[in-house]
Amino acid sequence: MRLKSWLTAVWRYVRSAPLTYIWLAALLVTTIIQHQLHGRDLHVLLIQSSTNIHHLETDPLYVLVTSLFWIDGRFWTPYLVLFSLILAPAERWLGQIRWLSVGLIAHVLATYISEGLLYLAIHDHVAPERLVHVRDIGVSYFLVGVGAVLAYRIVRPWRWVYLGTAFIYFGAALVGNINFTAIGHLCALLVGLCCYPFTRPSGDQGRTTDSSIRSRTTV
Repeated sequence: MRLKSWLTAVWRYVRSAPLTYIWLAALLVTTIIQHQLHGRDLHVLLIQSSTNIHHLETDPLYVLVTSLFWIDGRFWTPYLVLFSLILAPAERWLGQIRWLSVGLIAHVLATYISEGLLYLAIHDHVAPERLVHVRDIGVSYFLVGVGAVLAYRIVRPWRWVYLGTAFIYFGAALVGNINFTAIGHLCALLVGLCCYPFTRPSGDQGRTTDSSIRSRTTV
């Protein structure tokens, strides 16, 4: 009986954030595919979906979408934890459209800013030209952006602890090893914080709330 109740609670949690768990299921499939491939075959597959400078110039829409369906690594389980702790609560809070908007804005802007800075570094001969075709896949910019906006859901003073931890973590990664990925993570964090307007209720929701308050007051 206890197991049945636990499974029911898990299923209810999953159903409350459908986009999060559909995406997570897709990542499980692509991770299994990654495990079946090795060496050059795997490298070619991931490069084709990479948001590197070459692909952002030649086929940006394709790689901006497909890069979100591959993980940068071989283990899926950490994403199950992070999606359940960050993306699922954010999807329930923001709703699917605003959740998707925040994540995609962070993903796109962080990608272009980090790859743009890499382009300048290559142009100035600070970085090697081969990085034009570098592998750049993963969900991290989307995840960090949504995680940042989720801070507005946390009550103070814990909000500042949450944000302070995030800035220390990503800031230390950038200082320890300056690269386009570390820059992208910090950019995604800042972009997510700039998405505060998405946390406000929509006009219809606001009018509904105001009407219900007036009705209760009148009664």
